[in-house]
Amino acid sequence: MKERARERERQEEEDSWKSKFKGPPVQRQPLKRRDCEVDLDSRLGKTQVVAPIAPLSQQAGYFCSVCKCVVKDSANYLDHINGKKHQRALGMSMRVERASLQQVQERFEALKKRKVKESLQSKT
Repeated sequence: MKERARERERQEEEDSWKSKFKGPPVQRQPLKRRDCEVDLDSRLGKTQVVAPIAPLSQQAGYFCSVCKCVVKDSANYLDHINGKKHQRALGMSMRVERASLQQVQERFEALKKRKVKESLQSKT
């Protein structure tokens, strides 16, 4: 009887261990720059009626469709979209891809050319 109980406990422990580590870790993309602008000014100075029973997307505040949550003000919304939970939901890690020396030099050259163009345009 004790032997069967020990066997069952060992099996349950093994199953719980397997359930914690189901599969291989997910490979996430490095953090990248946002390709769209965050529109926080559109709701500036506006009032909104708070309904007691409303879906999340229609409640007062800023709704995040990725995380399905509502944040009450623009500062917290900005913190949320830059935060770990939101970035993970988008499939990104919080690590930035390291740039090589060549990439940095190319970037400096492009910025230098753009600066020269702008100075020539401002003179004419």
